[in-house]
Amino acid sequence: MIFSKSCVYGLRAMIYLASISREGYVSIKGLSEKLDISFHFLTKILQELTADDLLESMKGPKGGVRLSKSGGEITLKEVVKAIDGPGIFTECVLGLPGCGSEKPCPMHDMWEGTRDKINDVFTTTSLQDMSKEGKAKDLRITPDGQFIWG
Repeated sequence: MIFSKSCVYGLRAMIYLASISREGYVSIKGLSEKLDISFHFLTKILQELTADDLLESMKGPKGGVRLSKSGGEITLKEVVKAIDGPGIFTECVLGLPGCGSEKPCPMHDMWEGTRDKINDVFTTTSLQDMSKEGKAKDLRITPDGQFIWG
Protein backbone atom coordinates (compact mmCIF):
# COMPACT_ATOMS: atom_id res chain seq x y z
CA MET A 1 0.00 0.00 0.00
CA ILE A 2 1.42 3.37 -1.03
CA PHE A 3 -0.59 5.38 1.50
CA SER A 4 -0.66 4.99 5.26
CA LYS A 5 -3.69 3.40 6.88
CA SER A 6 -4.54 6.85 8.28
CA CYS A 7 -4.55 8.29 4.78
CA VAL A 8 -6.73 5.51 3.36
CA TYR A 9 -9.22 5.96 6.19
CA GLY A 10 -9.12 9.73 5.75
CA LEU A 11 -9.89 9.38 2.05
CA ARG A 12 -12.77 7.01 2.80
CA ALA A 13 -14.22 9.37 5.40
CA MET A 14 -13.90 12.41 3.14
CA ILE A 15 -15.47 10.65 0.16
CA TYR A 16 -18.32 9.50 2.37
CA LEU A 17 -18.84 13.06 3.66
CA ALA A 18 -18.87 14.31 0.05
CA SER A 19 -21.67 11.86 -0.72
CA ILE A 20 -24.04 13.35 1.83
CA SER A 21 -25.54 16.78 2.40
CA ARG A 22 -23.21 19.49 3.72
CA GLU A 23 -25.97 21.20 5.66
CA GLY A 24 -25.46 19.45 8.99
CA TYR A 25 -22.65 17.92 10.93
CA VAL A 26 -22.02 14.17 11.00
CA SER A 27 -21.17 12.72 14.38
CA ILE A 28 -17.72 11.17 14.54
CA LYS A 29 -19.16 8.19 16.38
CA GLY A 30 -21.72 7.66 13.62
CA LEU A 31 -19.06 8.08 10.96
CA SER A 32 -16.80 5.60 12.73
CA GLU A 33 -19.63 3.04 12.90
CA LYS A 34 -20.67 3.57 9.26
CA LEU A 35 -17.12 3.14 7.97
CA ASP A 36 -16.07 0.53 10.55
CA ILE A 37 -13.05 2.55 11.68
CA SER A 38 -11.94 2.81 15.31
CA PHE A 39 -13.47 5.94 16.86
CA HIS A 40 -10.20 7.10 18.45
CA PHE A 41 -8.17 6.45 15.29
CA LEU A 42 -10.72 8.25 13.12
CA THR A 43 -10.83 11.18 15.55
CA LYS A 44 -7.07 11.73 15.15
CA ILE A 45 -7.36 11.58 11.36
CA LEU A 46 -10.26 14.04 11.33
CA GLN A 47 -8.27 16.42 13.56
CA GLU A 48 -5.51 16.51 10.92
CA LEU A 49 -8.05 17.24 8.19
CA THR A 50 -9.64 19.97 10.33
CA ALA A 51 -6.23 21.52 11.03
CA ASP A 52 -5.67 21.68 7.25
CA ASP A 53 -9.06 23.41 6.79
CA LEU A 54 -10.59 20.54 4.82
CA LEU A 55 -13.15 19.87 7.55
CA GLU A 56 -15.15 22.00 9.96
CA SER A 57 -15.95 20.61 13.37
CA MET A 58 -18.47 21.53 16.01
CA LYS A 59 -18.69 20.30 19.59
CA GLY A 60 -21.88 19.46 21.40
CA PRO A 61 -24.88 17.17 21.00
CA LYS A 62 -25.54 18.28 17.42
CA GLY A 63 -21.84 18.50 16.66
CA GLY A 64 -19.52 16.49 14.50
CA VAL A 65 -17.70 17.20 11.26
CA ARG A 66 -18.51 18.30 7.75
CA LEU A 67 -16.55 19.31 4.67
CA SER A 68 -15.31 22.90 4.81
CA LYS A 69 -16.34 23.41 1.18
CA SER A 70 -18.15 21.37 -1.43
CA GLY A 71 -16.79 17.96 -2.38
CA GLY A 72 -16.17 19.28 -5.87
CA GLU A 73 -13.71 21.81 -4.48
CA ILE A 74 -11.55 19.36 -2.52
CA THR A 75 -9.11 17.16 -4.41
CA LEU A 76 -7.80 13.79 -3.37
CA LYS A 77 -4.31 15.32 -3.35
CA GLU A 78 -5.33 17.82 -0.66
CA VAL A 79 -6.49 14.98 1.58
CA VAL A 80 -3.33 12.94 1.01
CA LYS A 81 -1.09 15.96 1.68
CA ALA A 82 -2.97 16.77 4.90
CA ILE A 83 -2.41 13.28 6.31
CA ASP A 84 0.70 11.77 4.69
CA GLY A 85 2.37 14.93 3.42
CA PRO A 86 3.46 15.69 -0.15
CA GLY A 87 6.21 13.04 -0.33
CA ILE A 88 4.44 10.57 -2.61
CA PHE A 89 4.10 13.32 -5.19
CA THR A 90 7.70 14.54 -5.00
CA GLU A 91 10.12 12.12 -3.36
CA CYS A 92 12.12 9.03 -4.20
CA VAL A 93 10.08 5.85 -3.81
CA LEU A 94 12.98 4.28 -1.89
CA GLY A 95 13.40 7.37 0.29
CA LEU A 96 16.99 7.92 -0.81
CA PRO A 97 18.30 11.46 -0.33
CA GLY A 98 19.65 13.12 -3.45
CA CYS A 99 17.80 10.85 -5.86
CA GLY A 100 17.08 12.66 -9.11
CA SER A 101 18.04 12.84 -12.76
CA GLU A 102 21.70 13.49 -11.90
CA LYS A 103 22.01 10.66 -9.36
CA PRO A 104 19.04 8.30 -9.85
CA CYS A 105 18.24 5.37 -7.58
CA PRO A 106 17.60 1.97 -9.22
CA MET A 107 13.84 2.68 -9.39
CA HIS A 108 14.02 6.36 -10.35
CA ASP A 109 13.08 6.05 -14.03
CA MET A 110 10.23 3.61 -13.36
CA TRP A 111 8.86 5.58 -10.40
CA GLU A 112 9.10 9.02 -11.97
CA GLY A 113 6.42 8.30 -14.59
CA THR A 114 4.18 6.50 -12.13
CA ARG A 115 4.57 9.30 -9.56
CA ASP A 116 3.63 11.88 -12.20
CA LYS A 117 0.51 9.90 -13.16
CA ILE A 118 -0.52 9.54 -9.52
CA ASN A 119 -0.01 13.27 -9.05
CA ASP A 120 -2.13 14.07 -12.11
CA VAL A 121 -4.98 11.78 -11.04
CA PHE A 122 -5.02 13.01 -7.45
CA THR A 123 -4.75 16.67 -8.50
CA THR A 124 -7.64 16.47 -10.97
CA THR A 125 -9.99 14.16 -9.03
CA SER A 126 -12.31 15.65 -6.44
CA LEU A 127 -14.13 13.99 -3.58
CA GLN A 128 -17.34 14.60 -5.50
CA ASP A 129 -15.91 12.80 -8.55
CA MET A 130 -15.18 9.76 -6.39
CA SER A 131 -18.59 9.89 -4.75
CA LYS A 132 -20.36 10.07 -8.12
CA GLU A 133 -18.21 7.25 -9.49
CA GLY A 134 -19.10 5.04 -6.54
CA LYS A 135 -22.78 5.80 -6.84
CA ALA A 136 -22.75 5.22 -10.61
CA LYS A 137 -21.23 1.77 -10.07
CA ASP A 138 -23.65 1.04 -7.21
CA LEU A 139 -20.79 0.45 -4.79
CA ARG A 140 -22.01 -0.15 -1.26
CA ILE A 141 -24.95 2.17 -1.11
CA THR A 142 -27.05 1.83 2.01
CA PRO A 143 -30.86 1.57 1.86
CA ASP A 144 -31.09 5.27 2.72
CA GLY A 145 -28.98 6.18 -0.33
CA GLN A 146 -25.72 6.89 1.44
CA PHE A 147 -22.47 5.90 -0.14
CA ILE A 148 -20.19 3.73 1.99
CA TRP A 149 -16.59 2.73 1.48
CA GLY A 150 -15.44 -0.19 3.45
